[in-house]
Amino acid sequence: MRKKRNIDSVKKEKIVIGMSGGVDSSVAAWLLKEQGYDVIGVTMETWENDATGEKTCGSSAVLDARGVADVLGIPHYTVDFREAFRRDVIEPFMAAYEAGKTPNPCVACNRKVKWEALLEKAKELGAEQIATGHYARIRRLSNGRYAVERAVSAAKDQTYALYQLSQDQLARTKMPLGEFTKDQVREMAVKAELPVANKPDSQDICFIPDQDYAAFIGRMRGTVPPPGNFVDEKGNVLGRHQGIIHYTIGQRKGLGVAFGVPLFVKEIRPKTNEVVLGNGDEIFSRRVVCHSLCFMGEADFLEPRRVLAKIRYSHKGAMGIVRRIEDDLAECIFDEPVRAVTPGQAIVFYDGDLVLGGGTIQKGE
Repeated sequence: MRKKRNIDSVKKEKIVIGMSGGVDSSVAAWLLKEQGYDVIGVTMETWENDATGEKTCGSSAVLDARGVADVLGIPHYTVDFREAFRRDVIEPFMAAYEAGKTPNPCVACNRKVKWEALLEKAKELGAEQIATGHYARIRRLSNGRYAVERAVSAAKDQTYALYQLSQDQLARTKMPLGEFTKDQVREMAVKAELPVANKPDSQDICFIPDQDYAAFIGRMRGTVPPPGNFVDEKGNVLGRHQGIIHYTIGQRKGLGVAFGVPLFVKEIRPKTNEVVLGNGDEIFSRRVVCHSLCFMGEADFLEPRRVLAKIRYSHKGAMGIVRRIEDDLAECIFDEPVRAVTPGQAIVFYDGDLVLGGGTIQKGE
């Protein structure tokens, strides 16, 4: 009987869940309520461009989330995090592109905005736990540390974008969708009669609905980087580019110039305003150097470690050896060269399904 009372006590815990207004977080909230938790929904208002009137990440999302909360019979709050979102996500995003890099804003948003906002609101409401609708699982390891683990659904797995979460954040987080596929989540949304059951999935970059990041940066800055030269590795001029923010490593389409043979973006040089082009064989790298290291499943990479490493969200991963080379630098030597290593993107290291840690790509060679 004592064991049952303990379980009941846990199930009545107060928990705050981030509700984006989409089907995933809505079903996560429903699952928690079904499990007996005292669920409180929170939606973060994260973006409104005062200059253009653009509103995303929290406009219609608030209304949809509130509608779901009404159906579930749970309280719902909104939190204005626009200042933090602009400071910690949008400004670094634009600065990275202007420096010739390709950032992943979701990684920064998860740790610095979403989790901070939810934990702060949870504290205010007297809750110890928070939850999200991410497709991932959290495991406490035998060494006492927490790590995110791949979701059951490989197609929806979001662990790549979660590698920066801290141990404290992980210890206080639940991710109910890690055990389900997207089809199962949709079925549960219909079963629960949630008003967002058939709502389409959100876009990759929530604050740029049309995904034209170069135009977005131009509107925000009021100007764009000037045109410059396409060059080959030896510096020979091949043509003119529209400004370095329009390009990313490995890009072939949209260069705006016909070269007669397939050419790809190999390197972006902001100091000279040049975009280096090469053939398909020239955009592979075997060594990747990364900085801004974060550790999850292990406290540090004190010894060289064989891992599976992903160099972008859509990368299936490749085997290699990772080791520290300086205080905040690590290198990963891949067994086989990987395509289009992109400065600014994350490289995330896995031991099987568990995330060991990761960093921001500095260069590939």
